[in-house]
Formats: sequence, structure tokens, C-alpha cells
Amino acid sequence: MKILVINGSPKSKYSVTLQTVNYLAVLYPEHTFDILHAGHTIKALEKDFSAAKTAMESADLLLFSYPVYTFIAPCQLHRFIELTKEYDVNLSGKFVTQITTSKHFYDITAHRYIADNCKDLGMKYIRGLSADMDDLLTEKGQNDAKAFFDYVCFSITNDIYENVPVALPSPAHKQTDVCEGGTEKSGDVVIVTDCEEENTQLKNMIERFSAVLPKATRVVNLREYPFSGGCLGCFNCASDGKCIYKDGFDEFLRTKIQTAEAIIYAFSIKDHSMGALFKMYDDRQFCNGHRTVTMGMPMGYLVSGDLSREENLRTILEARAEVGNNFLCGIATDEYNPNNEIDAMAKKLCYALEHKYVPPQNFYGIGGMKIFRDLIWLMRGMMKADHKFYKTHGQYDFPQKKRGTILKMYLVGALISNKKIKAKMGNAMNEGMLAPYNKLLEKVKRENDKSSD
Repeated sequence: MKILVINGSPKSKYSVTLQTVNYLAVLYPEHTFDILHAGHTIKALEKDFSAAKTAMESADLLLFSYPVYTFIAPCQLHRFIELTKEYDVNLSGKFVTQITTSKHFYDITAHRYIADNCKDLGMKYIRGLSADMDDLLTEKGQNDAKAFFDYVCFSITNDIYENVPVALPSPAHKQTDVCEGGTEKSGDVVIVTDCEEENTQLKNMIERFSAVLPKATRVVNLREYPFSGGCLGCFNCASDGKCIYKDGFDEFLRTKIQTAEAIIYAFSIKDHSMGALFKMYDDRQFCNGHRTVTMGMPMGYLVSGDLSREENLRTILEARAEVGNNFLCGIATDEYNPNNEIDAMAKKLCYALEHKYVPPQNFYGIGGMKIFRDLIWLMRGMMKADHKFYKTHGQYDFPQKKRGTILKMYLVGALISNKKIKAKMGNAMNEGMLAPYNKLLEKVKRENDKSSD
């Protein structure tokens, strides 16, 4: 079988993910593994995509290999997928799968992104392998990699692949009405966008939001920023937060965007994501490492496109806010009633700023931060800026430090494991669990009674 490995890592042959591919190539010499270093050579591919097109069309299996960057694939791989569609590469009916390495921080959304785009191209998608960065160095990781490739071969032999879900009907997009901005305003809400000059719909959404929001806004258009390139995964910023690129983005991010009262992102959906340029912006924010430096800041989205059909993208948008401990004041789209959605988001943003409203994190945020917490604790010798931030903000909330609770649970466990004691307890355990809550309610009632006198 002729396999084309599309290596999305900007590290080229030094990619950790690629080592799993190399391992499979050694195990299965009867198959040919050709490697296209898409992430490393993306600028050259933008100039000439012909060789890549020929290689993809002649392969029996496409294998995407990449590290997970910020909820999804690296921006270089985003751009490669854009080019694949722009050059009308004929991949219909071809089998495809993927291998990623990460610490399992939203590997699910990265895999879904690749799967959705492969389905756009009419490909037969086989569920991929999501591995930890160090898995291949363990016997279990090696067995998992072998089992994965055996499954891929079985699927191809038997023409088995993931079913394409039935898409929801696309709504008729509504025109956004632009209104006057009124008097001069105070405050600082930044709107980050990649809006093209001819994208009047997105421009109108931005203008309406700026007009109805009682706060002053300013627009940062990423198309006007001189990016030198996407994140290289080089860890140059690990100790001091300084990016290896000399384009000044790290300083620009910290002084022009993260200093605002709130951040609104405005984009048109492209290839089931915010597009390659926005992904470059996201990836380059790794100069902040894993530090949630904007926590407590409200954020929102102005989205042009069929967001109701993009379950994975909606998950990413919500998860980004939850992990960052930001109040998501809305995702306003142009699908149904953009004027009302934009106006409502503006009101919620003002409420959040006025009342400093930051709700507790849900599973997206708690789960994501626990992964980061454990990762930074292990890597604190290298990720010095992250380690200092996590210590300062009390993010090392390891449960094993709660010795009192642990001892209490041992005592309760001993009691309920004894059948005689358990029978005598009756409903005492439930009553005991509610005792501190009853005490709180009584205290609040007394305080309310005093204030009403």
C-alpha cells in the first residue's frame, strides 16, 4: 500500500508525532510511507502545490501526522487544507486517517476538524490514533500504535469507514442592519478579526456591534499584521515568554489586545474553523505558554456562516472561554436574527463588565486546566514562566494535598463497609451531609430577617 504521510508539524523530521509513523514504517516494510513535510514547507507549497497534488492523488492512503496546537491542528496544516481545496485535489473515495500526539488537551476537536474536512473532500475517513507525547517509548504505546495500523489495514481491506453525518439544512443568512454609533464613549473593547475588504456581511456585523455597545471599541485586523509565520513549537518562549520571531507579535498581543476590558472575535467560517490566519494568531499566543492571562475578562464572537452545522467549532469556541475562565457573553451569528443576537451580546458584555461577572468553569474548563496543571508541574523546570504563574494563582490544586478530606473519607468508608453500623445509621449520613448547608441557609435567613426589620 502506498501511504502519503502529511506531516503537519513545523518541526519537519524532528516532529515527535512523526516518530510513531517511523515506527510503523519499520514494522510494516511491505507498505511504502512517503512523507510530505507540509507544516515545514507551507510557504513553498503556497507558491507551487503541483507536486503535493500529484502525491496525494496517487496515494492509496493519506495519513495526517501532527501535534495538537490550541484545541486543533497547527495553522500550517490549516493552510495546507485550504490549498488542497483551492487546487481541487481529487481525493474522492480515497482512504484517510490521522495520528496525533499531545497531552490530550482537546485532541477530540483536533481530530474532528481533520475528519470534517476529509469528508468535504469525499474521502473515506478511518478513526485516528490520539497518543500521548511519550506513549511510543512504552510497551503499551507501541502495542497501541501497531493495533491502530492493523485496524486501518482491516478497514481498507473491508471498505469500512466512518459514516458521514447528515448535515442540517443551511439557513438563509440574514442581512445585518448597521446603525449609528451615537455619542463619544469611554472604555476599551477590542474586536479582533481577519475581515477581508470585500466581506461586507462581517464588516456590517462589526459595525453594528460597535454602534450598539455603550463602550468604545477598536478593531485589530489580523490581515494588517506582518506575521513572520506560525508557531514553530520551538519552546524558545518557555522561560521568559519571548517569541523567537522578530515580528513583535508577543509584545503587540500583550499591549494592544490583552490590555483591553474585553475581547470580541469576528470571523467568517472557513473549512470548519476560524481559518488559517486566525489559527496562526491562536498558535502564536503560545508566547504566553499555558497561562490564562486574560482570566476574568469577558469575550464573545461575531460569526458569519453556518455555525448551527458546526458542532465541533462551537465546542472550540465555548471551550476556549471556559479554559481561560472568561465569561462567554455570546456567539452572535448571521444565520437567523443577527441584529437581535448582536444587540443581546452587547448588553451581556456590559453587564459582565459592570458586575465583574465570571461564572464558575464547567467541564470544558475544569478538565482542560487539570491537564495543564499536571503538565506544568512535571515540566516546571523548563516552563518557568508558567510555573510561576500557576503558583501565584493557586492553580496547583492537587487533591492529594487535602489530607483532612482524605482521612474523613477513610472514616466514612470504614463505617459504611460495616453492615451493622450501616443499618443503625439509617438516614444519618444524608442528614450529616446536609448539615453545613442547613446551617448556611439558617444564617442567610437570619441576616435577611434583620435587614427587613
